[in-house]
Amino acid sequence: VTALAGWMTWKCAVAQLPFGGGKGGVICDPTKMTRRELEALTRRYAAEIIDAIGPDKDVPAPDVNTNEQIMAWFSDTYSMHVGHTSTAVVTGKPVEMGGSLGRREATGRGVMIVARESARHLGFSLKGATVAVQGFGNVGGIAAELLADQGAIIVGVTDWKGGVYNAGGLDVKALLAHVAQHQTVHGFTGGEPLASGDLFGLPVDILIPAALENQITEQNAAQIKAKPVVEGANGPTTPAANSGVEPMLTRPTPLWPFARTAATPTIAQSCARRLNFWNDQPAP
Repeated sequence: VTALAGWMTWKCAVAQLPFGGGKGGVICDPTKMTRRELEALTRRYAAEIIDAIGPDKDVPAPDVNTNEQIMAWFSDTYSMHVGHTSTAVVTGKPVEMGGSLGRREATGRGVMIVARESARHLGFSLKGATVAVQGFGNVGGIAAELLADQGAIIVGVTDWKGGVYNAGGLDVKALLAHVAQHQTVHGFTGGEPLASGDLFGLPVDILIPAALENQITEQNAAQIKAKPVVEGANGPTTPAANSGVEPMLTRPTPLWPFARTAATPTIAQSCARRLNFWNDQPAP
């Protein structure tokens, strides 16, 4: 959690936003909880930290296993405690509650843009380039969809339960529909099963780690064949692998850090927060 807070500070600094960084959460498995249990947990957590958050203090934002509904419960609980509607207390809430259009897609879009510009910088076209993606949630799934729209070929995807590979290219829209129904890429019939540990060794042009931290290590960094590695997750490359990423690989591989790619939702949140803050002010 401390590392995540530090990384948030770096994202704000990269985007030149006048904010610091903080992180917090609850240890639980939301996939095993009912909607009512999730609501009760969210509202109790918000109530417990009520004195530490606020539009002028700390503005919570969604992260792993957090969605617009959870942020809506968070905002509503805070508003109940302070006695007035406060939409500026959180980001990532529904558009109907003052959320920002495009916020959910912002990180994935940032990954796509950095991948596109990295390809241009390295002298190859994104159209026809092969891509492997670790993680297929809001970041990896949206990045894959946007990259496919740009003409890239998504050949391999893994998530928490399994993976799928198709050398000729995966049908990303069909894969997204499968994930929406099953919450995992595992079992998708548009390719062959792929072990999570084999993703980094795929012969692709672009590698996107968009799952969790500490995924690229000293043990697997040398397997990477991609030209650029575009980080979509928070801290997916360990310090040891990061400090020696080029000499550990068979050839130099540019590494685009998450502090740059993942700063896009921070920018979107900053704009939405300012609008929320002024809209929440009482009329003169």
